[in-house]
Amino acid sequence: MARRETLLKILDLARWAPSGDNTQPWRFEIAADEHIVIHGNDTREWCLYDFNGHASHMAHGALLETLRIAATGEGLAASWSLRPGSSDKAPVFDVRLEARPGMAPDPLLPFIESRVVQRRPMRTTPLTAAQRQALSAAPGPGYSISLFESSAERRQVAGFLWRSAYVRLTCPEAYPVHKEIIEWRTRFSKDRIPEQAVGVDGATARLMEWVMASWGRVQFFNKYLFGTIAPRIQLDYIPARACAAHVLVKADVPARSLEDHVRGGIALQRVWLTAASVGLHLQPEMTPLIFRWYARAGLTFSSVPKINAGALALADEFERIGGFGPDQGLTFFCRVGVSDAPRSRSLRKSVDELMLTGR
Repeated sequence: MARRETLLKILDLARWAPSGDNTQPWRFEIAADEHIVIHGNDTREWCLYDFNGHASHMAHGALLETLRIAATGEGLAASWSLRPGSSDKAPVFDVRLEARPGMAPDPLLPFIESRVVQRRPMRTTPLTAAQRQALSAAPGPGYSISLFESSAERRQVAGFLWRSAYVRLTCPEAYPVHKEIIEWRTRFSKDRIPEQAVGVDGATARLMEWVMASWGRVQFFNKYLFGTIAPRIQLDYIPARACAAHVLVKADVPARSLEDHVRGGIALQRVWLTAASVGLHLQPEMTPLIFRWYARAGLTFSSVPKINAGALALADEFERIGGFGPDQGLTFFCRVGVSDAPRSRSLRKSVDELMLTGR
């Protein structure tokens, strides 16, 4: 049986799992010595990027996989199940732990805390054969990856992300999210993205802070002062060129259920931790994938027709670049490369803050 202190130690590592904009859509409950309960939530009510809660469901999967890996360090095998009757807006996951004497720690265990987002340019040093093989195997059964490595491929992806960023930055429904997720003038943030981790220079950060104080300012700058140019160059185009490769994780069967998206999050976290284990940093590039989710579901997300048309055009372009059709399931899109460790990063709420009160 696991002692409470051991479970708290496991949860202290598990909380480092990634989530969209560091939202941490989960709370913990220790139900028994061998039973942890994860109470999930989602951000679909206020976050454009949490389409049908799927981004949060993937974060739940990343958390469950991180917990499983962390448990191996204590000689425990962790397995999870979705509690019957759970709402997809507030799924409950029961995690059972079983002692396994002699169990070896998972090789990815040392990288749980060191895994970070690198939003700044990386070196264009090509992937080694070992790195390529590790990334290909990382998602596990049911998934495959495509790599966009050559200079021409990275240039093509950069142009695609440039156009995707225009839709993102001119969408009125995305503005409240962008305004909320950045903690300005900070190096670290426990519940948002700190300014210094965003990936822009200091002058651009000050301008962004001022402009993003109101949607009216954003519209004025976008219309009359080319307001999207500087952030798109620094946040999208240059980083897309300055990396070793872009990595696309594809699902053999498109995700339909909540559990499918949870398993997609497990694959996502395994790719990220594996990248760290072979000396690579990583930055997610999920926005165009999420726009494609809306487009292929026949749904709109903006009151501005041009924005919705742009999302549909991006879905078509994504499929041309990747060489797949509208029915292909896409799980994760990111760029990887060698770089110095970021000086700024998102932290996490403490286990005490994440523990469900009154339980």
